[in-house]
Amino acid sequence: MRPETKSLALHLGLLALLVIAQFVISPFHHGNLSRIMVLAVFAMGYNVLFGYVGLLSLGHALFFSAGMYGMGLAMQHLGVSALAAIAVGILSAFVLSAVVGAVALRTTGVAFMIVTLMLAQAGYLAILYFGTYTRGDEGFVIQPEFRTIAGLDLTDPTVRYFAAFLVLAVCLLLTLRLVHSSFGRVLVAIRENEERARMLGYDVFRHKLIAVVISGTLSGTAGAVYGLLFGYVGATFATVQYSILPLLWVLLGGAGTVIGPFIGTLFMFYLIDFSSGLTSAYMVVAGVVLVLLTLFAPQGLAGEVKRRLLPWLP
Repeated sequence: MRPETKSLALHLGLLALLVIAQFVISPFHHGNLSRIMVLAVFAMGYNVLFGYVGLLSLGHALFFSAGMYGMGLAMQHLGVSALAAIAVGILSAFVLSAVVGAVALRTTGVAFMIVTLMLAQAGYLAILYFGTYTRGDEGFVIQPEFRTIAGLDLTDPTVRYFAAFLVLAVCLLLTLRLVHSSFGRVLVAIRENEERARMLGYDVFRHKLIAVVISGTLSGTAGAVYGLLFGYVGATFATVQYSILPLLWVLLGGAGTVIGPFIGTLFMFYLIDFSSGLTSAYMVVAGVVLVLLTLFAPQGLAGEVKRRLLPWLP
């Protein structure tokens, strides 16, 4: 069996397990898994840039919040439907990621990291400055009666679960297709040796810019969907914390693997949930576990599986 066929079967198997989980898990885990699936899309977007191009960004909260606020403001102030608002959110993230990419890619290394961080902070401050429309730190709630698509009530737990699942499935399979494409292989070549890729005739800047746009658009999609499904849009999602979290999820799950972001998001979510039930200093427990994983599984959970058992894992 070809590696591409094996990897497709593996990822379809994961999606099948998520469908089955809807019918067997408790309401508590049901709600958690809905959030995890959407946040995993955010991590997938980050992984495209960090895992496959090798660019460390500290500004992805900007794209997540762009999608969220693009969706939320369109519904709150323009009165557009939920589906059209999702499209506005995705378009906002697409345009913003193109602008950020064009600016930030003029730098390299640590400078790229700092520029993305500063641009994300500028986005956060803009949300606070235009508090008349964004409600600043307080944020705003999207009323349940507006959270419907094609007659489906997104406040219903089952509908919300399958909406999150649909977004995850589409983004997962698109990412898998990207990785197996010639474009994806060029991104890996740039990650491994940028100068050699340039010497072979590839337009490195163009490939990086497209990767930033894809990464930002995926992250913005997650933001728009998260805001709609859970009914809240707030400045918290534009803070530095939401630029660090996808990095942690990707590192834990395995950078440069398609399935890694989902595994890392799932693991981190339940690690914090479990440790918070043991002690109020739950972040210390989570920190110790993260350090141990970094020491003994430096390539992440899926990365170690790839290294030891499944070398064909994309």
